[in-house]
Amino acid sequence: MGATLLLGTVQAANTAEAAALPVCPTIFGHGGYPTGDNPWNRDQIRQPNNPRALAQQKSWGASGVEADLQLTRNGTKGVMWHNTTTNGLTGTRAPITELWWATGADQLRGRTITRGPYTGETVHTFREWLDSAEAKGIIPLVELKPEAEQSLLHSDSAIRERAWREVIAPVSERAATQEIMLYTHDAALRPELERRLKAAGLGSSLTGRPAWVDGIGWEEPPPAASGNYASWQDSLARLGSPTRSVRMATSWTKGFKDWLSGKCV
Repeated sequence: MGATLLLGTVQAANTAEAAALPVCPTIFGHGGYPTGDNPWNRDQIRQPNNPRALAQQKSWGASGVEADLQLTRNGTKGVMWHNTTTNGLTGTRAPITELWWATGADQLRGRTITRGPYTGETVHTFREWLDSAEAKGIIPLVELKPEAEQSLLHSDSAIRERAWREVIAPVSERAATQEIMLYTHDAALRPELERRLKAAGLGSSLTGRPAWVDGIGWEEPPPAASGNYASWQDSLARLGSPTRSVRMATSWTKGFKDWLSGKCV
């Protein structure tokens, strides 16, 4: 009788402890970019803008990723690339906004990454990348980069409308089966992005974004994940929920996943 009572007490204590822990967050992975001087010279092209990077983020514990949408010359093609120029790709260096996707000797299609963990990967179109994310069960959080102003706010209405189709149509085509979030840091683009998404019945693409939880900036080589522990602990305490999984974004995907062990259920 005593042993049974003790066992019940221990089980009750374990159950109460588990109930006090938050549900583990839904992790969104981000490829870090250096914050110091001349970052473009040290950047290792870690952003999850290609299928290999998506697969690695998934293996580290990510359920979603933050990636980067650019537009080629005159808004002719939506492409997944972080940097303003082709720095980090084969071929001559040039702004993404000055290159055609598949025309001319300097075209963007077919160029490959020259450094970092995804060396040899090609640049992918927005549609190709969205399909890869869906196939891998990854939720896309897509940043529309400020450079896209070149075509999205162009004085020529034909260029402007074509460019916006490259942003909106791929989302609209997949909205029934795939959650896709879009946002931009560009103050000039933000109102028009929001207006066009809502007009297309895609207002939900503006919601559901994760909270960024890292406490330190990225560098190359990457700082130890332990520099984020205090910030992660604070974020889990403030944002975590015992009833639902809250979305949290980090550049240290694997480190965050490992750190969460025993801190959530």
